[in-house]
Amino acid sequence: MKRVVITGMGIYSCIGQDLETVRDSLYNCVSGIRLDPLRKEHGFRSGLTGYVPAPNLKAELPRSQRVYMPQQAQYAYCATRDALRQAGIDMDYLDSHDIGLIYGNDSSAEAVYQSVAKIIEKNDTMLCGSGAIFQSMNSTVTMNLGVIFHLKGINLTLSAACASGSHAIGWGSMLIQNGMQDIVVCGGAQEINEAATGSFDGISAFSVREDDPAGASRPFDRDRDGLIPSGGAATLILESYESAVKRGAKIIAEVISYGFSSNGDHISSPNVAGPSRSLEMAISRSGLQLKDIGYINAHATSTQVGDANEAKAIANVFGERTVEVTSTKGQTGHEMWMAGASEIIYSILMMKNGFIAANNSFCNPDEDSARLLIPAARVEKHFDTFLSNSFGFGGTNSTLIIRNV
Repeated sequence: MKRVVITGMGIYSCIGQDLETVRDSLYNCVSGIRLDPLRKEHGFRSGLTGYVPAPNLKAELPRSQRVYMPQQAQYAYCATRDALRQAGIDMDYLDSHDIGLIYGNDSSAEAVYQSVAKIIEKNDTMLCGSGAIFQSMNSTVTMNLGVIFHLKGINLTLSAACASGSHAIGWGSMLIQNGMQDIVVCGGAQEINEAATGSFDGISAFSVREDDPAGASRPFDRDRDGLIPSGGAATLILESYESAVKRGAKIIAEVISYGFSSNGDHISSPNVAGPSRSLEMAISRSGLQLKDIGYINAHATSTQVGDANEAKAIANVFGERTVEVTSTKGQTGHEMWMAGASEIIYSILMMKNGFIAANNSFCNPDEDSARLLIPAARVEKHFDTFLSNSFGFGGTNSTLIIRNV
């Protein structure tokens, strides 16, 4: 089995659109959450959302390409451009090598809504525009990235709810381990608009702590009242160790293990057994001991049942208060299809810079979170290995273990 390393990272998120800004935001506990008055005007129960600025791509891409790109594809382009640049991979290399692409995405709601609304309004399907079909498909991100960057290996959108980005990295790593690809562009993207999140608001999934946007996402806290939608995109360049050495690439970290499971239970309410199996599989396949893992980036989205059951699963596997556990969603909100990829980048930035970001707004533990070592303030700590959880609707679970190099 080949070793899988990370040679490039790119991020476009509500706490920064480059690695340095994101690192500083994590260190200083800067929140990317705000109150959007338009959501209140349009009948949303909660107007809270992560804020991600729209990229201006006119200087980089011709209109003939931009017309096919919905919001999440634009974010993913920015993240992938930066990740390839950090990895030292230029267009000449892309053109002469079969590089793969696996990207997590599970909706293109705004594009679907806009095209259908236009048909109904004008009573004419031809007025949708030539880009509508390509913007509307769930595979829009990989279609656009594959064409723009001339990627000629595997081209696959992985749709697994809020574990999509994590599973994409897991599947990319397996392709490289088995010698089927030398390099795979992996990541996750999430549109951040009303069309994508209105149905979540309709089931009262979101926090309504609108008087304190920066403190509204409260993973593991006793008084949490729901998640906050967010988005953007995160890209990692996965590569075989041999390929990275041959290219003279700087190796950032190594993907040690990937675990997964399905709850086989309720469509939206997670259980404890499923996440526990995902954790156990990742640890078993890694060959590591529990004491080797210096930090856990939890999925914890700030919902009552989800956070409680994840806390139980972590405590069952690791024991009580043995290793620092935080959820960066306290700062970013829930980046959904993107989260499993972005949280790997967040954790690598912390690992590389010797700190663990505060679990934002963690004021009062409940009986489940009290079993975990959850720092409410930043911790200055050197660690070389971390574990990251991502869980999604339908009971899909993914766990990744990453080591410093």
